[in-house]
Amino acid sequence: MFGRRVTLIDTPGFDDTTKSDTEILKMIASYLADAYRVNKKLSGVIYMHRISDFKMGGISKRNFGMFRSLCGEKTLQNVVIVTNMWGEVSEERGVARENELANDNALFKPVLEKGAQMVRHYNTHQSGQEILRRLVDNNPLPLQIQHEIVDEHKQVQQTVAGAELESKAIEEAKRQQEEEMRKHREAMEAAIRAQEEQRAREVEQARREQEVAEARAREEHERQSARQAEERRQEEERMQQIQRALEAEAAARRAEEERIQRIREDENRRAREAEEERERHRREVERLRNERNDDCVIF
Repeated sequence: MFGRRVTLIDTPGFDDTTKSDTEILKMIASYLADAYRVNKKLSGVIYMHRISDFKMGGISKRNFGMFRSLCGEKTLQNVVIVTNMWGEVSEERGVARENELANDNALFKPVLEKGAQMVRHYNTHQSGQEILRRLVDNNPLPLQIQHEIVDEHKQVQQTVAGAELESKAIEEAKRQQEEEMRKHREAMEAAIRAQEEQRAREVEQARREQEVAEARAREEHERQSARQAEERRQEEERMQQIQRALEAEAAARRAEEERIQRIREDENRRAREAEEERERHRREVERLRNERNDDCVIF
C-alpha cells in the first residue's frame, strides 16, 4: 500500500465486557514495549469515534483519556481522530456534532491544537485509504507508555496510563460505592416510606374500624334507648289504664254506694212514713175509741 508495507494493529477498547481495563492496558503495554525494544515505532495512531453518538458519555471520555495517556503529548502530531457512522445521521447534524467535538475543550479541541487531525470515514475503501495516507509518511515516534516502560524501566502501574487507570478505577470504585450507598439509601428510604405507608394504612384501618364500632355502639345505644323509652311509654300507658280502671271502679263503687244509700234513705223514709201512718191511724183509732167510749172497733 502506497509502495510500502503497512501494518495495522487493532486493540480492544477499555469498555470491553470480557476483560478488565487493567488486563487490556497490560496487553497493549506489553505489545508496544516489545515492539519498541526491537526499534519498532508507530507512524500513527487512530482513535475511532461514532459521529452518531450525540453525547460523549463517561465511558467515551474515560477511553479518550486513557488514549491520551498512552500516546503522550509529543506524539499527538501522529494521531488521527476518525469519526465514522456518517450514514446514520444527516449531513447537517453530523457537521454540527463534528464542530462541537472539534471546538469543545472537554472533547477533542486540546489534542487538535497540538497537531492531531480529525477526519471522516464514510465506510468505503477510498476513505479508509485517505486516512492511512495521512499517516504513512509521518516520522515514527515512541508513545509515552513505550518510553516509560522501556527507557524509564517503569512497571505498567507506574506509567501515566497506569496511574490514570488507577485513578479512574478509584473514581469508578468510589462512584460505584456512592451508587451502592445511594441505592441502599433509596432502598432504606423506600422501606421507611413503605413502613410509614403501611402504618398509615393500619392507622386508617383502625380508625375506620373504630368509627364503625362507635357507629354500631351508637346505633345499639339508640336502639336500646328507643326500646327503653318505648317500654317506659307502654308502662306509663298501662299504669294510666290501671289508674283509669281504678278510678272507674272507685266511681262505680261510689255510684253503687250512693244508689244503696238512696235506697236505704228511701226505705227509711217509707218506713218513717209507714210508721207515721200507723201512728196517725193509731191516734185516729184512739180518738174514735175515745169518742165512742166503749164501742168495739175491730180492724
